[in-house]
Amino acid sequence: MASNSAFASGREQKSDVRRRNVEATKTDSDVPAISVPDIKGVSKEKSFLDVLDEWEFVIAPIIFTALSFFTRMYRIGLSNIVTWDEAHFGKFGSHYLKREFYFDVHPPLGKILVGLSGYLAGYNGSFEFKSGETYPEDVNYTFMRVFNAFFGAVCVPLAYYTARELNFRRPTVWLVTMMVLFENSYATISRFILLDSMLLCFTFTTVLCWARFHRLRAQSFSAEWFIWLFLTGISIGCVCSVKLVGLFCTALVGLHTAEDLWNKFGDLKMPTTTLARHVAARVVCLIIVPFVVYMFSFWLHFLILENSGPGDAQMSSLFQANLKGTEVGRDSPLEVAMGSRVTLKNMGYGGGLLHSHIQTYPEGSTQQQVTCYHHKDANNEWFVYPNRYEPDFDPEAPLKFLGDGDIIRLIHSQTGRNLHSHAVAAPVTKADNEVSCYGNTTIGDEKDHWKIEVVNDAASWDRSRIRTLTTAFRLRHEILGCYLRAGTVNLPQWGFKQIETTCVKENKPSDVYTHWNVETHVNERLPPGDPGSYKSPFFKDFIHLNVAMMTSNNALVPDPDKQDDLASKAWQWPLLHVGLRMCSWDDNIVKYFLLGNPLVYWGSTASLLGFGLIFVWYLVRWQRGYVDLSPSEIDQIHYSGVYPLIGWVLHYIPFVVMARVTYVHHYYPALYFAILTAGFCIDWLTRKLNSKVQWAVYIPLYLAVIGLFILFRDIVFGMQGSNQQWAYLKWLGSWRISD
Repeated sequence: MASNSAFASGREQKSDVRRRNVEATKTDSDVPAISVPDIKGVSKEKSFLDVLDEWEFVIAPIIFTALSFFTRMYRIGLSNIVTWDEAHFGKFGSHYLKREFYFDVHPPLGKILVGLSGYLAGYNGSFEFKSGETYPEDVNYTFMRVFNAFFGAVCVPLAYYTARELNFRRPTVWLVTMMVLFENSYATISRFILLDSMLLCFTFTTVLCWARFHRLRAQSFSAEWFIWLFLTGISIGCVCSVKLVGLFCTALVGLHTAEDLWNKFGDLKMPTTTLARHVAARVVCLIIVPFVVYMFSFWLHFLILENSGPGDAQMSSLFQANLKGTEVGRDSPLEVAMGSRVTLKNMGYGGGLLHSHIQTYPEGSTQQQVTCYHHKDANNEWFVYPNRYEPDFDPEAPLKFLGDGDIIRLIHSQTGRNLHSHAVAAPVTKADNEVSCYGNTTIGDEKDHWKIEVVNDAASWDRSRIRTLTTAFRLRHEILGCYLRAGTVNLPQWGFKQIETTCVKENKPSDVYTHWNVETHVNERLPPGDPGSYKSPFFKDFIHLNVAMMTSNNALVPDPDKQDDLASKAWQWPLLHVGLRMCSWDDNIVKYFLLGNPLVYWGSTASLLGFGLIFVWYLVRWQRGYVDLSPSEIDQIHYSGVYPLIGWVLHYIPFVVMARVTYVHHYYPALYFAILTAGFCIDWLTRKLNSKVQWAVYIPLYLAVIGLFILFRDIVFGMQGSNQQWAYLKWLGSWRISD
């Protein structure tokens, strides 16, 4: 009987000292003493198998974790080239080591950890991480990968304890753990300097903390209850601070919280003060704590990146002026006058610099293009000239400073043409007027006139002067009455994908995309100033960067002019229809193919349908008056079946509907919830079987999961030589393993 206890539920175990695999209220420290009375009252020591059974909750995860470290780290340094997105995230880690400000669409926590791995490895940040380039000897890329793989390895024990908290029986706990342990794609993605293993790790911790907190619902306001609620909030903050995909995990916990509080609201026996305490505890731990963690990652980001770098232009001019080594605001005169050469920064989130170049619009007016552009060059420079009603600009005349209400012309420094607008539809946003460059200092008309309307000034209440960096103003077209605007729309390829700049007809003073400030200012007749002495508030920079991140992320749409062989569609992922080549496929390159374990993928996808059938079956029988389920069984279906399915939907459906380019690794958080759903289905369908039949079901599943991982092991540990050696692994024609 002892040998079968691992596959039997607590109800089937005959000995009084045996516990169920997972208890709702007891912890594993509540185990009885090691010796027990026999039927004659004589003390009898437990057998070795009894001791193993008692300590399974410690022994099993240790074994699984050891195997996890092996599968994630074996031959991890075999390939000495920059592989796939190591080119991005390794470079971001370098920026932290050099303390150079950069911009990326993801929050900073994961990349800070990449930078930490480089620091611990003794790396100085000098390597450029160009894709396919060989790592130099002074870059300990193996250590950096091992650091990253640690997050992937700990996902396995996290999965084990999560399955226990979901009240799965022991054989199911083992199966769920093995499906994570021997999932080829999880093992592969963890072996490189990427963010995915960190994202998965914090997703796993969030689900574990949520599941444990739910199990403690009968012990509200106990110390352990508070600890797990607080840890859930910490995990939510961490997963959102690695990638914004973490918001889907947040939504899952939010749904559970809303349901839980709604049920408590309907409990008329619960005192109002107790309900208020429940609400307050969740607001603090599940809203305020995650937000503080998220903000703290950005505080670290701004603290570390104190030097000017390649991402400066995404931030406000005032923020840039406070970076070390920046050219923004350096020696710029404080007050702007006629004849000054300036660059104008759009103050919208992620806004660029007002820009023009010699290329013309292919339709509309066919005049010179005007755009907004983040790269800093001479095409962003403009001269400030008087309007045509005033005398021509005289460089010897007394200085005339700009102020609120002044009407000016802006002349492009490189082409000499006037910033111009007319009643011609903009190229993309047809409701707006086109903005172009036209004429020169002598040729032109009133449609070159722009009126300055000051919005505010970070340094002064005085609107009589336009100040470098600190004054926010709008430019109103004097004839059309529209406002110069650079939003979030990008031009087609003929406009070099730069930001469309238009003249918007609607007057919205609060529209920050119509707000501009002077970023750089050159005027030899004016003394240098120190406009960078004014600090940009952290909270303003925090909001600015987050909106810029989301805007840029939404702009990552497939380019019809380019062929992306690595991109895939969401419908392909649950079917394991495609894999992903992570590097060049030359014979002399160590190759890695991002592909999942077929049984894990196809089995978990089938379980999504299987759970739907189980749910409908009981729903129909309930409607017909049958009472098949006890309250505890309904609770098990609800929280261990429905919620993992909801987790899968929340993590998968957004990628179906979003327009941005997608890749197979975007499915990995959703895959975990599919695995948990598979665990529930198998656990539920086998719960009433005797131990021998359970053995007959679970053992083949264990062997199949392990065997398929071993069969596909080379795509994880590295394929050396001709790819034709692995033609036998090409089960589907869409798997580009050997061609």
